Amino acid sequence: MALYSLVRPLAFALDGEAAHRLTIRSLKLAPAGRPAKADPVLKVNVAGLDFPNPVGLAAGFDKDAEVWRQMLGFGFGFVEVGTLTPQPQAGNDRPRLFRLAEDRAVINRMGFNNGGQAAALARLARRHRNGGIVGVNIGANKDSPDRIADYAAGVRAMLGVADYLTVNISSPNTPGLRALQDKGALDALLAAVMEARGVGPPVFLKVAPDLERQDIDDLAAVAIARKIDALIVSNTTVSRPVLRSKHREETGGLSGAPLKALALARLRDFRRATGGALPLIAAGGIETAADAYARIRAGASLVQLYSALVYEGPGLARRIASGLRALMESDGFARLTDAIGTEKP
Repeated sequence: MALYSLVRPLAFALDGEAAHRLTIRSLKLAPAGRPAKADPVLKVNVAGLDFPNPVGLAAGFDKDAEVWRQMLGFGFGFVEVGTLTPQPQAGNDRPRLFRLAEDRAVINRMGFNNGGQAAALARLARRHRNGGIVGVNIGANKDSPDRIADYAAGVRAMLGVADYLTVNISSPNTPGLRALQDKGALDALLAAVMEARGVGPPVFLKVAPDLERQDIDDLAAVAIARKIDALIVSNTTVSRPVLRSKHREETGGLSGAPLKALALARLRDFRRATGGALPLIAAGGIETAADAYARIRAGASLVQLYSALVYEGPGLARRIASGLRALMESDGFARLTDAIGTEKP
């Protein structure tokens, strides 16, 4: 943290997207660290995968699967790359990424900018499958005439290199994408995805926080019926709590600290709606061990973060993992799995 406190002012002097690209280029030049070793207290099995600790890097940081090795070396229990679409696409017009420093938040309207699945596949094909857990987040191209076909194609393309696949239908920055969360459309999508997956890796579904009660119940029912392996709750929000930054009126998805309460509420909703029938992965506003612990107590088996790295630096994963151990021990839990879902109503 001391080193990052010196570097951060230099990064913050740059446009948010320029700083991010500089970070990726710098990480590509750095040697890959060793993946986290399995912690006997924090390890957890989800969908048949043994996660060494529950702290993961959310999709969006390593969009093109360029630096997953380096990020695993910072102590993350798993890394999710993407979102990757079948064809390369430039995304939305710039500027499209805004730091809200006063609110410890980010607004983005990136629009699934990425170099396409073929380019990422070539990089991922070179990785050793025992070198840490790497998930691949897939999406549809903005101009696709058949978005369900795009997701099925993404599954087929990436199933040989992914430890798990995430179907991302929750980004607010591709027009019409969130309509795939509607019950009928979601059922058709997941049927196609699971058929394309066959006997391949687990499939996770990433959902938005901006859902009504009936939407949550319908989504949970379809996910269970189609035998999805886990739900990631949640993506960015289009809602706007009270914000202080001059960028507060920018359109796009809001992430970071202001999303914390909403994301926790949706996690509780999905825990109720699924009745524990599906593993839950919590994302949104997680920046401390206490945040991660609250999500685990509320029913999450794993947590993911991204925006907090902008403000806390790459050592955050290890600090959260260490803090989790202390919080669990103080409550008398011998293992992470003992703490999952123990929050009192």
